[in-house]
Amino acid sequence: MFGDIYKGKKIVVTGHTGFKGSWLTSWLLKLGAEVIGISIDIPSIPSLYEEVNLQSKLIDHRVDVRNLEKVREIILNAQPDFLFHLAAQPIVSLSYKDPIDTISTNVMGTAHVMEALRGLENPCTAIIITSDKCYDNVEWVWGYKETDAVGGKDIYSGSKGAAEVIYQSFYQSFFIGHKYVRVASARAGNVIGGGDWAKDRIVPDCMNAWYNKKPVEIRSPKATRPWQHVLEPLSGYLNLGQKLSEDISLNGQSFNFGPKSENSHTVLTLLTDLSKYWGINNIDDAFVVTDDIKFHEAGLLKLNCDKALFYLKWLPTLEYDELISFTSKWYYEFYHNKISMWDYTIDQLELYEKLAIKKNIAWSI
Repeated sequence: MFGDIYKGKKIVVTGHTGFKGSWLTSWLLKLGAEVIGISIDIPSIPSLYEEVNLQSKLIDHRVDVRNLEKVREIILNAQPDFLFHLAAQPIVSLSYKDPIDTISTNVMGTAHVMEALRGLENPCTAIIITSDKCYDNVEWVWGYKETDAVGGKDIYSGSKGAAEVIYQSFYQSFFIGHKYVRVASARAGNVIGGGDWAKDRIVPDCMNAWYNKKPVEIRSPKATRPWQHVLEPLSGYLNLGQKLSEDISLNGQSFNFGPKSENSHTVLTLLTDLSKYWGINNIDDAFVVTDDIKFHEAGLLKLNCDKALFYLKWLPTLEYDELISFTSKWYYEFYHNKISMWDYTIDQLELYEKLAIKKNIAWSI
């Protein structure tokens, strides 16, 4: 996998206690890496981080990425071979309640990581993860390319667009000719998968409601999203880390990682398909529509991933039905069976890798 480039390497993951961060950390540990985590706290109860007992498997720093001196001290002392920056305030609804926290975390947090990186004097490949919502979304039907304008109508989108501007300005100012460090940014969104319990996200809300035999409240059943399992963009981040470490021409680039176009479905379709794994025979029993919409939400947002295909040979692995199966089964096992969720998470990682190998996807060979 990934040319065994992560085996035995020291890797800093910011936001390692979050949903995506915990899956990425689990995969890196499986690949034989030594992980150093930087995160302010555990973002939810329950949390994937605790359910798979990651705290016993890595070096855990509870530090806010807005604390420049601490972040710089950890990164310079670690002298990592790779860094993946995922630490962020990721919830749209919370950005309306506390815009300053969202902006300071997502923008200044990114600036602090970039500032710490430029002080390294050892080879390091850094992937700065933002979001598909970094684009100035005018809701056209074709996918956004990496050269399209960044920005946003809401605070969360604006913070992610600003993080991309900060990344690019640091690259232009300090990393074009940096002797040791290479950087790239990655954009993805609408990920689902086992172990997400974040506030105001459709899948965690569904699983919690259905476990308690209640219908879930949804805001926009007709909203269309390009759904993808969390492992899809993570394979892209790891693929990008590998290729950037091997090819300096990718330094300063940005890449989209999204699902196949046929994975774009309405919220209603997603709920209908997820509910089948929970024995819900009548979809009317699965949800109720609420008119309590407190904030702007995009109706349509798609990514064009041709650049990742051309330069990285990256492709998504899972079909839509596999995405549904991976997600529902993880939660069903968690809520109904007393098994090791670390073992089950590793089992899903291994199955994902096998499916990628079967499809001859480049990073898996």
